Formats: sequence, C-alpha cells, structure tokens
Amino acid sequence: MAEKRNYSKKPTTPAPIQANEYGKLPPQALELEEAVLGAIMIEKDAYSHISEMLKPECFYKVAHQKIFEAVMLLAVHQEPIDMHTVTEQLRKNGNIDEIGGPYYITLLTAKVSSAAHLEYHAQIIVQKFLARELIRISSEIQSKAFDDKTDVDDLMQEAEGMLFEVSQRNLKKDVTQINPVIEEARKRMVTAATKQGSSGVSSGFHSLDKVTSGWQRSDLIIIAARPAMGKTAFILSMAKNMAVDYNSPVAVFSLEMSNVQLVNRLIMNVCQLEGEKIKNGQLDTYEWEKFDKDINMLIDAPLYVDDTPSLSIFELRSKARRLVKEHKVECLIIDYLQLMNASGMSFGSREQEVSIISRSLKGLAKELDIPIIALSQLNRGVEGRTGIEGKRPQLSDLRESGAIEQDADMVCFIHRPEYYKINEDANGNSLLGIAEIIIAKHRNGATADIQLKFKNTYAKFMNIDDLSMDDNSFNTGYQTITSKLNDTNGTSFYGEGQKNIPTNTPFSANGHEDVPF
Repeated sequence: MAEKRNYSKKPTTPAPIQANEYGKLPPQALELEEAVLGAIMIEKDAYSHISEMLKPECFYKVAHQKIFEAVMLLAVHQEPIDMHTVTEQLRKNGNIDEIGGPYYITLLTAKVSSAAHLEYHAQIIVQKFLARELIRISSEIQSKAFDDKTDVDDLMQEAEGMLFEVSQRNLKKDVTQINPVIEEARKRMVTAATKQGSSGVSSGFHSLDKVTSGWQRSDLIIIAARPAMGKTAFILSMAKNMAVDYNSPVAVFSLEMSNVQLVNRLIMNVCQLEGEKIKNGQLDTYEWEKFDKDINMLIDAPLYVDDTPSLSIFELRSKARRLVKEHKVECLIIDYLQLMNASGMSFGSREQEVSIISRSLKGLAKELDIPIIALSQLNRGVEGRTGIEGKRPQLSDLRESGAIEQDADMVCFIHRPEYYKINEDANGNSLLGIAEIIIAKHRNGATADIQLKFKNTYAKFMNIDDLSMDDNSFNTGYQTITSKLNDTNGTSFYGEGQKNIPTNTPFSANGHEDVPF
C-alpha cells in the first residue's frame, strides 16, 4: 500500500547561507609587511630595491599604508629614511596617532635585523594584494550580474577592463644586461642577411620595402588618410601580397566593414572585377571564368578576418594572442583605430581614450613581437589648405590625439593628388592613377615619399613598375583577351582552337557549368 503524504503540512524554509560561513580572511601577509617596513627603516638603500614593486595600497593594514606613504615622501625629497625621520614625517602628515604612535615604529624596527630577502618578501605582499583585487572585482561583477537591469555585454566589457588594469600592475620587466640583447640583434642581422628580400614582413610593394626592410617586429605602424583616399584598399592589397605572395599569416580586424564586404573587396583586387558586378552577380562568361580561376589564390591563404564592431582593446588583446599562438600570425591590421574603444575604463575625453588605445597597441606589438598596422583618420586641416603642397597631409593632421604620433614607430600617409583634381606635378608629369605613400615618421629609418599605382576600378594598389592592364582586358590563362572579342552571336573565343562557350552560361575552371558562388 502506497504511503499517504500529508500535503497540508507547510514546507520548512532552509536556513540562508551566510557569507563567509567558513570564516575566510582576505589574502594578507601582515608579518611580511612588518618585516619589509622594518627593513626599509634600518638599511639605507633598502627602499630603492622595492620602490618600483610596492605601492601604499599593496599593504593590507591601513597603518602600514600610512607608514609607506611617509617613506615615499621622504624618498621623493631625498631625505634619509630611518625610524626618526619616518616618525617625524607621520607627524607632519597628521597620521602618527592613527598608526599607533612612535612606539609602533620602534616595534617594527625591532622585529628585523637586516634587509635579507627583502625583494622576495615584497613580491609576496604584491601577490596578496593582487589576490585581494581579484576577489574585489569578482564580488563587484557577481553583484552586478544578479541585477536584472545590468546589460551583460557592458558588464563583460567592464570586467575585462578591470582585469586589464590588474594585469598591467603586475607587468614588471627586469633590467637586462646588454650581452644577450647584442646576441639577439646579431641573430636578427644574420637572418636578414641570409633571407632573400626584407628582414621584416614584406608588404609586397618593392619601393616601400626598400625603405622599411619590411614591417619590423614590435613596431606600431599608423597609416592615415582622409576618407576616400584608399586606406582600406591599401591594407587589403598589402594583406593579399603578404598572405598570397609571401605566405605570411595576416589577421585583419575590420571595425567598419563586414566580413563579406571585406572579401568582396579582396575579390575585386585579386580577380580585377568591378565592385558593382560582384554585388549584382551580372558577370559575363569570361568574367566568371576569370573569377573561378583567380579566386583559387585566396582559398586556403593564411588570411584571417574579424568584423567585430566597436572592438575594444581588451578583446583585441585576447584575440591577437590566440591568433599568434594558434595560427602563427605575423602581422595584425586594424581598420581603423578611431572606431576602437577602451570599455571598462573611465576617461575625461575621447582624446584620452584614443591615447590609451594607441599606447595599448604599441604595448601589444612589443608583447607579441609582431608589427601592428592601424589605420587612422585625418582631421579636416587638409581640406582647408590649397595648392599641390598644401593638400599633402602632415603629422599635425592626425585626428583626436597627439599620442598616436608619439606612440607610433612609423606614420605613413596615403595621398592621391588626382582626388583633389591635381593631375600634374610641378614638372608637368602626370599624376593620374598615382598614389603617394608619405613616410612622415620613421623611428628606426629614413623618411621618404613612395609612388604606387592605384586602380580605382578595382580598389587596388600596385607597384609602379607592374605591367599596366587595360580596364577592359583580362587574362584567361591562355592569352589576353578583351571584351570586344565577344561576337554578335553571343559567343566568346578562348585560347587555341577557338572553343566557343555561350556567354549566358557561367563557366567553371573545373569543367562544370555551375555558378562559382
């Protein structure tokens, strides 16, 4: 017989779980704090060994924070640091009673006999402080995560920003004796000498690589121009050269265009097809053939694209580290810098935020030891100037922050005189289809003006000495044929034997009559 249940009985309410039910204390090392402060006051040069490592907030006990602040003030004024001077400084600060009076200072110095292991003890104090910071951040994030009004995306950005600040505090690099650095420099010189072409990542533009020796590791390169000058076209032409011609893995972060738009621009570049035809798919038969043949250059190329809008510097760091680790990416390209943000951190102005972003990009280039190329907008100063020389961009035209100029190892401008209806230079030479790459800043080399060809129809930059192609011509792989070869009967002639293929039937290089999309 089944057991009867009493449903009228009220369920018992479980006892609430109490916070800190196990009695946990925040991470701390009070004895080591006392030992470090005592050692600083009994040995003359002890403070100089840990001054870059410790800050007042690293100490758990408030009294110890006040004492360390007094020590810092004495060091700033180049005063001796001992039991008496620290006591006097605490009196001046009005903190002597808060820390327990002169007697407590005496106790600190009595607990240690020397400054042995001072740096090791200081390091433990820093680790305890970082652990407390992580607990504080996680508690804040947990509290906000329970709030239904909180936007999860904003909360993730804020969490990433706070963790970034903590990680930055822990990034300390020791001074290196010069011998291993010389050895590393020598290895790079030997590698460059034995390597054909550039020592860095080649851009594929010969005249540019001659000046830069390729984009160098750990460099931040800014490429700036006014709208419609071809910034995106330039970096995509360059990315294609790197990934296809030199097999160098490249990642492109596009904050302005979607992945499909970006690939369409690459198809224009590689297949030399007009953008309008790519969008509407109205290609002639010979154009389908050219597409099907040339697109193979991009397939399996080590080219990675990311179209995350409003990318934060913290997201970029995470993705860049993964790309370098998993795909051995040798160069990062960002289109463009002013569309990035530094979410999770507060700023007084947009200029301060851009400064943090540019500084972080330079730090990331050093950390990953690869070149980072970031596009940047210019302000309207160029538009207000007149004449051939007046339209050339200058470093002062960089938009929103002088920090961009300061942080960059190289600043390049893209200038197309044709855009401003300037068709000839001072010597009467034609400037039609000419783009200038102006290297305005080069921290490790010379500045120069480089001329490239720009094919507006295909949004493509090319070397000035590349064979010129008529816009109406194409290469089928057999011979160069123009659209005039299409006869009135709607047939085209391909190569030897004049094989006829109806123009209304898409042709695939694999022999199948199918649309290659």
